[in-house]
Amino acid sequence: MMKLIVCIFFVAFCFSTILTYAQTDKEQIIKTREASNKALKMFDKEAVLACLTEDALTTVSNGTLLSGKEALRKYLNESVGSKMYWIRTPKEVEVNLARGLAWETGTWRGYDPAIGSKAVNGGNYSAMWTKETGVWSIKSELFVSLSK
Repeated sequence: MMKLIVCIFFVAFCFSTILTYAQTDKEQIIKTREASNKALKMFDKEAVLACLTEDALTTVSNGTLLSGKEALRKYLNESVGSKMYWIRTPKEVEVNLARGLAWETGTWRGYDPAIGSKAVNGGNYSAMWTKETGVWSIKSELFVSLSK
């Protein structure tokens, strides 16, 4: 009888631990955004691109539309001048699990380390996420420059 009680307690403990540490889909998206921000700051283009679907659409702040991950890679590689990085701060994330889609919106700021630690530009952004492969990935992003 004691073994049965211990077994039930152990199963209950394991189940509650799993529920405590399991990330929600919203938390997964926010963690992926944080990783993407960190990769941008470290100038790790491949880690940034890993967050995107192969056919991702990106509208950069000047209105240029980039179609696909390879187009964004080329755009990043051809950027000249000082090294810039961008930090996106989510304000809202909505998830539709039935469709495997999510919407994120927030603000972005661009930084140029050669100039200093203050943002040199910024604005708003929105992103469409998909869970087609079982992992949340960015399908589309729109950045609008609203300062400087």
